[in-house]
Amino acid sequence: MKIDPAVPILRVFDEEKSKAFYVGYLGFNVDWEHRFEPGLPLYLQVTRGGCVLHLTEHHGDCCPGAAIRIAVEDIDALHGELQSKRYPNLRPRIENTPWGTRDLSVIDPFGNRLTFTSDTST
Repeated sequence: MKIDPAVPILRVFDEEKSKAFYVGYLGFNVDWEHRFEPGLPLYLQVTRGGCVLHLTEHHGDCCPGAAIRIAVEDIDALHGELQSKRYPNLRPRIENTPWGTRDLSVIDPFGNRLTFTSDTST
């Protein structure tokens, strides 16, 4: 039986701030957006490489403050890219963990923590 990767759903509160962070800063692409009608909360999918995230303004979908881990092949390149963008109030750094990964964590404007991780054993 094949099980595909999970698709995290992250709670967001503001379309402009969400897109500035996920698209402008992290380099994701918006695949699609959905609203039941104008003025109602936004639900959208963003992707970068093989990483798929769903972002929702809907109150009942999930709670803010989630934490997710995203595997990356070249964490140094991602770090350099993020440092060059100079996002306000956020200067992520790479940390070496005791369990053998190099991690780079960022917190979105809504309290969700995304930790990009690279295995040092490979």
